[in-house]
Amino acid sequence: MTGLGRSVSVFLGIAALSATAATIALAADGDLIVFDWAGYEEPSFHPGYTAKNGDSPTFAFFGDEDEAFEKVRSGFKADLGHPCSQSVAKWRDAGLLQPLDTSKIAGWNDLLPDIMAMNDLATTADGQAWFMPWDWGNTSLTYNTEKVDAKDVQSLKAFADPKFKGRVSIDDNVDDAYALASLAIGLHDWTKMTDEQFKEASDFLRAVHKNVRLYWTDTTEIVQAMGGGEVDLAWAWNDAATQLSMNGTPVARKPDTDEGISTWVCGYVRFKDAPGSEQKAYDFLNAVNDPAIANYMVKDWGYGMANGKGMASVDPKLLEEKGYANNQETTKNVLFQSPLPNELKAKMIAEFEKIKAGY
Repeated sequence: MTGLGRSVSVFLGIAALSATAATIALAADGDLIVFDWAGYEEPSFHPGYTAKNGDSPTFAFFGDEDEAFEKVRSGFKADLGHPCSQSVAKWRDAGLLQPLDTSKIAGWNDLLPDIMAMNDLATTADGQAWFMPWDWGNTSLTYNTEKVDAKDVQSLKAFADPKFKGRVSIDDNVDDAYALASLAIGLHDWTKMTDEQFKEASDFLRAVHKNVRLYWTDTTEIVQAMGGGEVDLAWAWNDAATQLSMNGTPVARKPDTDEGISTWVCGYVRFKDAPGSEQKAYDFLNAVNDPAIANYMVKDWGYGMANGKGMASVDPKLLEEKGYANNQETTKNVLFQSPLPNELKAKMIAEFEKIKAGY
């Protein structure tokens, strides 16, 4: 669900991929390939890696986790990937991952207990760790405060209100779309969605589709759309409001809608057939898990960091400004994007494609 999309990109030729599915990559240190959301190649996320190895890793990018899953399953080779928690079990069960050696990850024991406990994100019953939680945040209603009255967006149902026709954007991401729809119909645990609720949620998304100006694919796109006045109401990640505010756009997030927000946790995994350097893979994990990264992540991206020592080092005023001052408050009225049953996820993927096509 994350990505800022400010990458300087060149094409990385991968024989296993067709020309239409070519992965865009920022080529640097060829001994480590990180398959990531666009934007996370920012050197400020991994200064320790560059200091030790003389350059950033090579980054390859994906638009959403389902796309990434299909590319890796089809033969694309990378060393590390950056999925969100709801996808880890699917990737692991498909045989795409290898467990992490946590003894090689500095600060593993500093990862926030509340995040580590969420649906056993990091480890399986046999004690093997498959996922290092790293960044977390929310998808929430975001609006232009000069064009939209706060009282008109107290409910997530505003996305389907005809008064916003042509002024709405949600991301082209099935998880976020159905998180929005689930909340709108009053469902906070989407793993228990019934057939009737699936239809109700899908019908809501069809109503939203009538208002959609664009389905954004990365944060740069929604920032440009809202900053340029093309869109006034969006379902967006924390970093969109952060970037828009930095650019002077009058924008606000509204996490306290009647129905709430969606929360996600993303992090890094190690692919089973990693072609590069194992040492550099752990160099990278150590670099991004450095507590010193937390201030940059919170201030410039608006995201929380899973490293508790890092979050404790951030100025309390900044944490309050970004909504992380009281973690208990952020867990109220929330849909956590936990792993979905495979059959339900497949239905969502197929239905969302129909909805976007106008069916």
